[in-house]
Amino acid sequence: MSYLTQKTIKNTVSFDGVGLHSGVNVNLHIKPAEPNFGIVFKRIDLKNNNLVFPNFINVSNTSLNTTIENEFGVKISTIEHLMGALFCLGIDNALIEIDNEEVPILDGSAKVFVEKIQKIGLKISSFPIKIIKINNEVEYSENSRFISIKPSTLSLDIEFQLKYQNPVIGNQKNLVNVYEDDLNDVFNSRTFCLHEDIEMIKKNGLAKGGSLENAIVVKDKEILNHEGLRNQKEFVNHKILDCIGDLYTCGYRIIGSIKCVRGGHYLTNQLLKKIFSKKENFSIIEIKEKNLPHNLINRNILRSIA
Repeated sequence: MSYLTQKTIKNTVSFDGVGLHSGVNVNLHIKPAEPNFGIVFKRIDLKNNNLVFPNFINVSNTSLNTTIENEFGVKISTIEHLMGALFCLGIDNALIEIDNEEVPILDGSAKVFVEKIQKIGLKISSFPIKIIKINNEVEYSENSRFISIKPSTLSLDIEFQLKYQNPVIGNQKNLVNVYEDDLNDVFNSRTFCLHEDIEMIKKNGLAKGGSLENAIVVKDKEILNHEGLRNQKEFVNHKILDCIGDLYTCGYRIIGSIKCVRGGHYLTNQLLKKIFSKKENFSIIEIKEKNLPHNLINRNILRSIA
């Protein structure tokens, strides 16, 4: 398979389920798209002004999810797990039709998205991919929360650390090479919350569809889900999944090295805004050659198109 040419899915793949925050049932269909189409959401429950582009500039809310909104006020929320799946599977082009405002939460991870898309398969074009190469270190911080990105040779590395007083979660840390590592633990890791936070979350009108079927709930020293954790670092791995999905709102895959402490949707969005505020921070590059795995990419086969 060519790693360096644009891909879409072979056939339409469909999902249905409840929205984590809205509590409303929703149907979602990912459809094949032509090269250079990008990732586009379409609200099929609306007749007009119903296209929403998952771009970091269009992110209108980052409270417990990532919500995008077009100029007409049309929204799509909780896009991060689906976007993470598309990023890691190498899908450059797709039309995502949805009949409500929120992407279904499914099991709280990207597992179902990944498995169904892999079963359908990918269609490979002859059009080269474009990637974003980080040229300068950029960082954003608020109090003890911090995220940075610096140049990397060929990879996207994400080092993420959680710092919770809860003894089950604790100071969990992981480092993932997105283009090289086995990402199954990242795909399979579910969203989570502390039991003591649930009442406040629901008072804010969120998590109406939340349950032990789609989220890990931690109460003191106990995980309330009967099956326990899917992997030892499920908490931080889910945060890495969120980060990957939010990064894809830049439009292309990225070459860079990220470090994040106590981050989330807001910090990743602020980092992207800061990166793209100055042209010298990044280059958009296009791959000239075909059929080379990404670990063989070198400067001789990259052509700057910035």
